[in-house]
Amino acid sequence: MKKWLIVYSSVTGNTKQIAEVIYDGFGEDMANIFAIRDEFNLEDYDNIAVGYWLTRGEPDKMVQELLKKLNNKTVILFQTQGAELNSEHSITAFARAASYLGENCKVLGTFASQGKINPAMLERRKNADKNDPHAATPRNLERWQKASIHPNEEDFSRAKEFVKSMQRKIALREKYLNMKK
Repeated sequence: MKKWLIVYSSVTGNTKQIAEVIYDGFGEDMANIFAIRDEFNLEDYDNIAVGYWLTRGEPDKMVQELLKKLNNKTVILFQTQGAELNSEHSITAFARAASYLGENCKVLGTFASQGKINPAMLERRKNADKNDPHAATPRNLERWQKASIHPNEEDFSRAKEFVKSMQRKIALREKYLNMKK
């Protein structure tokens, strides 16, 4: 199995925590981990896991630029968000992230974790117009409260299981491709 590059962008620490769990799941012999601002060489890797936080329903700008540079790679996308995991917002965000990928990339899997929202963002939302979908409505206040305790041990456990499922998928894929030779 080829070595993975795990690269992440994190403001509140949510995505960094998930990236570290994913790295631990692969193990240092199978992966290297870098913050997006670190120096790394994309050409050294065929397999890349990219982690990001959401802004306006898509990856942050630095990750958008990174995704555009990926060509002929096997990719895992993982995101942290204030939104519920199975929400339309979450699902659409993965589609938007994938749309930034360069040529001939294959998305092997996706993983989402709810995470605490940047306090500065919450302050702006508390002062938003009541017609704004992100305003401090009772429903949003409840969601923000739920998000404030994430990522937690349950999220970390799900991330570990996700890595195991990706490893199984990779092994099956390699076995299948070798059978075709």
